[in-house]
Amino acid sequence: MKIAIISDTHDNVPNLEKALKWMKENKIEQIIHCGDLCAPSILIKTLGPGFAGPIHMVFGNVEDRDLLTQIAADLPQVTHYGDKGEIELDGSPRAKSRGEAGKNIAFVHYPDEGRKLAESGKYDLVFYGHNHKPWEEKIGSTRLINPGTLAGLFAKATFAVYDTESDNLELKILEKF
Repeated sequence: MKIAIISDTHDNVPNLEKALKWMKENKIEQIIHCGDLCAPSILIKTLGPGFAGPIHMVFGNVEDRDLLTQIAADLPQVTHYGDKGEIELDGSPRAKSRGEAGKNIAFVHYPDEGRKLAESGKYDLVFYGHNHKPWEEKIGSTRLINPGTLAGLFAKATFAVYDTESDNLELKILEKF
C-alpha cells in the first residue's frame, strides 16, 4: 500500500490540487496530514472531495480547532486525531505470509513531539511537520520523518510517499510534476 504524507498546506489550493492529481494517478491509497491545513473550507472543497481513500489528520498551530473537528466529523473518509495520531498499516502480503505485523505509525505537527515519540521505541515510523524542512533520521529502530511543506512556504513544495510493501520512502518535489 502506498500512502502520502503531507504537512503545512497553509491554504495553498493549487499545490494541494496538483498533489492530489498526482496521488490519484499513482494509486495512493491513504493520506496522513501532519497539520496546518489552515482554513477548514480546504477540507470541504479540496481535500475531502479530491481524495477517496482514508485521510488521517492532526492539528497544526494555525487551525480553527473547533470548526475543523466539526467538518472532519462530517466527512466519512476523514479521521481527525487531535494533536497526535496513531495508526497501524498492514504490512505487505509477503510480510503477512511470514506472520509479520503491520507498521505502527504516529504523526504529530511539532518536531520535538515527533522526536519524543520516536525515542519511545513504540513506532516504526513517526511523521511530523511545522518547520517546513524535509527531513529523515533514524532513532533506534524508528524512522523520524518530516515531509516538508506542501504550501512551498520558505522551501520548495514537497510531500512524501511511503510504500508499506517495499518499506520505501520517497520525497516528492511538487514542481517536478
